[in-house]
Amino acid sequence: MKKFLFDCGTHDPLASSGLLVLRLGAGLMMMFGHGIPKWQKYSEMVGEWNTVPAIWPLSYMTAPMSLMAAIAAEVFASALIALGLMTRLAAFVLGFAMCVAAFQFHGASDWFLPAPGAKEPALTYLLFCFVLIVTGAGQWSLDAGFAHDKRRRRR
Repeated sequence: MKKFLFDCGTHDPLASSGLLVLRLGAGLMMMFGHGIPKWQKYSEMVGEWNTVPAIWPLSYMTAPMSLMAAIAAEVFASALIALGLMTRLAAFVLGFAMCVAAFQFHGASDWFLPAPGAKEPALTYLLFCFVLIVTGAGQWSLDAGFAHDKRRRRR
C-alpha cells in the first residue's frame, strides 16, 4: 500500500523539475482560483448547488454533500498535489471531480472558451491530473522522501 500511495515515479532531475512546475502550477491554481473561493462562498452556493454525480453510489449524496466533496477535492487534493504527497491518489480524486465538472456540471455548455461555463478549464485540469497519475510526483516531492527502494545487493 505504501508503494502505491507514495511512489514518486521518476528520479531523473530534469523530468522531476518539470513535474515540480506542473504540480505547483496546477495545484496552486486550482486551490486558490477555484477551491478556496468556493469554500469562502459556501453559504451562498449551497442553496443553488444542484450537481450530484450521476454515478452509483455517489448519486445518493445530497447537493450540500456534493458541494463539500467538490471543495475537498479542489482544496485538499490540490494541496496534496502541490506538496507532492500521495500525488497519484490526490490526482485521481481531483481528476474525478474534473470529470464531474466537465461532463455533468458543464455538460450542456460549449467545449472551448470564451463561451461562459465552457468545459475547457475542467478538461485542462483533468489533463494535468492524468499526467500526474501516469508519471508520479517526481524526485522533488514529499512522496520521494517516503518511498525508498530496499533492494538487495548482489555480491
